[in-house]
Amino acid sequence: MNLLLIAIAPIFIVILFIYFKDKYEKEPKRLLLYNFLLGAVVSIVITTILYYVFDIVLPLPDQTSVFQQFIKAFFVVGLTEEFSKYIIVRYYAQRNKAFNEPFDGIVYAVMVSMGFAAIENIFYVLEGGYETAILRAFTAIPAHATFGVLMGFYMGKAKFSKHKVGLNLLGLLAAIIFHGAYDFFLFINFIPGIWVGAFISLFIGIFLSAKAIKQHQKNSNFNV
Repeated sequence: MNLLLIAIAPIFIVILFIYFKDKYEKEPKRLLLYNFLLGAVVSIVITTILYYVFDIVLPLPDQTSVFQQFIKAFFVVGLTEEFSKYIIVRYYAQRNKAFNEPFDGIVYAVMVSMGFAAIENIFYVLEGGYETAILRAFTAIPAHATFGVLMGFYMGKAKFSKHKVGLNLLGLLAAIIFHGAYDFFLFINFIPGIWVGAFISLFIGIFLSAKAIKQHQKNSNFNV
């Protein structure tokens, strides 16, 4: 039970942080819960299916090949996981009437991302124990949060733009790039010291996420 609580604690810290950053017009709590649950269930199912397809169509057996690990990081893990989150935000959250300001893109994308991250984190922590829980609380969970913020920033802009398709896909692309970069440097840990690149990409993602949050707060439809 303690491990389970430690696994989900950073998830809810991120959720509360984003919820209170939504200064001017809070989202319905029930809708936030639905997006979280869809991220926890639907995106995990979609990701599992796509992983299975990739294993058949594009097997990557060489764990010491930089090229294969690049493909795995960006086109298998990054694309698969972020796409599974994207379609929930795009076809469920973004169509809801409560999605009525650009900041809502960040809110709902993070809720979906945290739903996904919760299930993933529970599995990792139950297998790896307390050290894994502490490590992921300061790495993988903030990483998933930044992927959600960056995706949601553009999807929030898309809702109120004539360039809806392009901005939505830009949000997906931004999440894939940062997710792929983070994982790539961890996947090629057979190169000494290369793992530092994962933290650099994470810090850049956090910096850009902070700017994205401030910009959408400033441009809120309700900021009178």
